Amino acid sequence: MRYSFESRVRYSEIGADKKLTVLSLLDYFQDASIFNSEAVGRDFRVLTAEKRAWLLSSWQIVVKRYPGFGEKVKISTWPYAFRSVFGDRNFLMTDESGQRLAYANSVWVYTDTENGKAVRVPSSEVDAYQFSEKLDMDYAPRKIRVPGEGREEKPVTIMKHHLDTNNHVNNGQYVLMASEYLPDDFEIGQMRAEYKTAALLDDAVIPVIYEEEGVYVISLNAESGKQFAVVEFRRKD
Repeated sequence: MRYSFESRVRYSEIGADKKLTVLSLLDYFQDASIFNSEAVGRDFRVLTAEKRAWLLSSWQIVVKRYPGFGEKVKISTWPYAFRSVFGDRNFLMTDESGQRLAYANSVWVYTDTENGKAVRVPSSEVDAYQFSEKLDMDYAPRKIRVPGEGREEKPVTIMKHHLDTNNHVNNGQYVLMASEYLPDDFEIGQMRAEYKTAALLDDAVIPVIYEEEGVYVISLNAESGKQFAVVEFRRKD
C-alpha cells in the first residue's frame, strides 16, 4: 500500500539554480519511508526498543526534472518485497499534474543493533506492511563498479552534524560529501549509492574520485582502505 504526503519546495531545499537539490530529494524520500513506518506502527522508535533497525544498503534515484522553489510536489513510497534479511522499497515524486519528477529504488537490511548483524525480517514487519506493485523503471544493480585509477582527495572528519539516530553517518551525508567533487555544470540525472560500513564520529573519510565519460564514481574510504560507501553520479540527458 502506498504512503504519500504533499509538500512545497522550500528555500532551504534549493541550490544556486533555485531548484531542489539531489540531497533534498533524497531527504524527502527518506522522510517518506519513516512516515510510512510510523503510519503502520513500526517506526524507528519501536525498532530501537526492540534493538533492531532498517539500515540502507543502496539507492538508485533517477531525476526527470528538478522542481523549482515554491512548486507543489507529492512524495510517495511503498515496499514491494521482503526477502530474507532485505526489504525493497520504491519512491516517487510527482508534480501537481501527476507527472513524474523523480523516482527511486532502494534496498534495506534488517539489522540487530546490538551486534550489527543482519537478521531475517520477522513476521511483525511482514504483517505490518501491505506490498504494492514494483515501480516500472530500469533497475540498476545494487553493487557499484569502481573503475580504473582514482585520485585521492583530502580526508573529511566526521562531526556530530553528520550523524543520524543510529549514531552512524546519515546516508544522505555520504551523497553530499561525494557531490562536492562534481564539476559545477554537472546536472545529476541518476544517483546510485552503495553503503558498506558505517562511519562514526571522528572517523576520517578519504574520498577517491573516478571519472568516466558522463559518469563520476566517488569511493568514500576509511584510512585502512575499507569502503564506507560508493556513490555514482550520471549526467542528466
